[in-house]
Amino acid sequence: MRFLLIILFCLSGSIFGADSLPPLQKVPQTVAELWRDYDPRAEPLKVQLVRQWEEDGIVIRYLRYYIGTFKSKPAWMAAFYAAPKGKKGIPGVLHMHGGGQRANLTLVKFHASQGYGALSVNWGGKPMEGAKPGEANTDWGAVDPTQNNVPGYFNLLPGEKFLDAQKSPRNCNWFLITLGCRRGLTFLEQQPELDGKRLGIRGHSMGGNLTMYVAGSDPRVKVASPSVGGSGYRTYSRYGLLPQIRKVKGDLELFRRTMGYQFYAPRITAPLLHLGASNDFHGQMDATYATGVKVKPSVPQRFVFAPHFNHRFYPEQQVARILWLDQHLKGGVKLPETPASELKLKLIPVLRVAPSKSLPVNGVDIYYSVDPDSRSRFWRGAEAKQDGKGWEAQLPIMDLKRPLFAFANVYYQLPKPAALPRNQQVEEVCISSLLHEAKPGALEEAGVKTSGRTERVIDDFKRGFHDWYTINGNHRPLWQHWTRKVTDPKWRGSKGAKLALTIQSQQPNMLGIVLHENTWRNYRGKKRTYVAEVKLKGGKAETVALDLSDFKNVTDDVPLKSWDELDELGLVARTTIRGAKPIEVAAEPWQGPKPVFKRLEWQLED
Repeated sequence: MRFLLIILFCLSGSIFGADSLPPLQKVPQTVAELWRDYDPRAEPLKVQLVRQWEEDGIVIRYLRYYIGTFKSKPAWMAAFYAAPKGKKGIPGVLHMHGGGQRANLTLVKFHASQGYGALSVNWGGKPMEGAKPGEANTDWGAVDPTQNNVPGYFNLLPGEKFLDAQKSPRNCNWFLITLGCRRGLTFLEQQPELDGKRLGIRGHSMGGNLTMYVAGSDPRVKVASPSVGGSGYRTYSRYGLLPQIRKVKGDLELFRRTMGYQFYAPRITAPLLHLGASNDFHGQMDATYATGVKVKPSVPQRFVFAPHFNHRFYPEQQVARILWLDQHLKGGVKLPETPASELKLKLIPVLRVAPSKSLPVNGVDIYYSVDPDSRSRFWRGAEAKQDGKGWEAQLPIMDLKRPLFAFANVYYQLPKPAALPRNQQVEEVCISSLLHEAKPGALEEAGVKTSGRTERVIDDFKRGFHDWYTINGNHRPLWQHWTRKVTDPKWRGSKGAKLALTIQSQQPNMLGIVLHENTWRNYRGKKRTYVAEVKLKGGKAETVALDLSDFKNVTDDVPLKSWDELDELGLVARTTIRGAKPIEVAAEPWQGPKPVFKRLEWQLED
């Protein structure tokens, strides 16, 4: 006991006696000033081993490392670390989880199985996976940059749980979490089995934010890949829409200069792959590309966007990040260059795409939209035609008062299947083109003519679910298909129309049809969800036609009044509508195989 007390006394006196950050002499005004005096290697990196075990030739550690001392109290970061047993000189990867999540044990085991030493930090402090009672967790001491202190992500002002006693960017939660993650890089470079000069980073959502912050402040990063996070210009408005961050506590311009991702992007020297979803609410597509413009041209950069998705991806997009890490840390397969693309403003606009020839091209999808709201826009699938030099598609538009957006996805055949977590194997990879935008004035000046008309047929399913996103597609009782096509003026329901679906189910079943109104458009009206449950007879194809009154609001049972403000339509075997009281839609288990969808349209009485 006396020996333990001596150790504790020495630790508190030597390591934790003085604050890790000196008192401010001058408030930092730029990213460079904010990080100029911080050295993540300066303090000893003490590590507490909570538990260690082995699985399938992988050594896994549940541990805590010392972040630093703030306001006289030490802060510790819990994490999972995994590495293949007996290997030396391997690369390392740092994973930063998203909001509401925690250190990811599955992910570190996956990366270790692929020949990495992987660290997943628990910056949010949620209980560690499989933690036993009394086992140590993240402890930020006298400060709190977790989601228990949400206002701190948009704050520069002093407070009880903030670092500085004056207005300062060091009072922003992101500063301290970034510091803690940079100490994670110090942990990695000190592991004996790792090559500390080959370190990569990755993070999703809020972890994507941290990926940009760490990559833009720490030169030890050799490759980086944020997903649906780290997009700049969050305090700016576009096309009159409200900005993502509507209120900053403190000086707005100072917040922008020191915490805006667009100011970190020019400082990044590591190859950068942005993994995104075309309709993401957080890492918004337009802002992701705008931030990418700020990265130096000498830095290799790729964009990969999953069409129609929000905050998730298909395997063909997800694997791009794994291959990007392998390429730059292990000399793996080189991802093709960003496809060359050009938006030509003719009588009918055209997007032309010339893919890289470094890998065989399996297909090219060209998308365009006329909706300025990146979260809610429907991406129309244009008909891409190939010639000797590339692919080209016309982009007809009906209204010159709306902006035009376009991009392409190119799908390449991989030399051999690539691995994803949970034993997935992927045979092709997706690389996106740049995003092209033409404002209404540019369309008019170029002499673009309106063409096309509204259409009653929403989908004839000849292209499958190309215009939809699918959830649980291989799960017979839980499949869901969703589309934003009903928000597009071309396919919006008119007054007096009925929604008609022709479908063939082998057995009698209950189908859920879900309509989301103003999903992200609180500037247009209140968000509401309406549901109709349809009893299918089964056997031969049948058509069900639904009126507005057939769709009831899930919260008050009031019927839908208009098709005008719909943003999403879902055809589901079963789903749960979240809320204060979760509501099950089509709760009866789906019987037999998935149905065949034949036609979805608006019906009008003659």
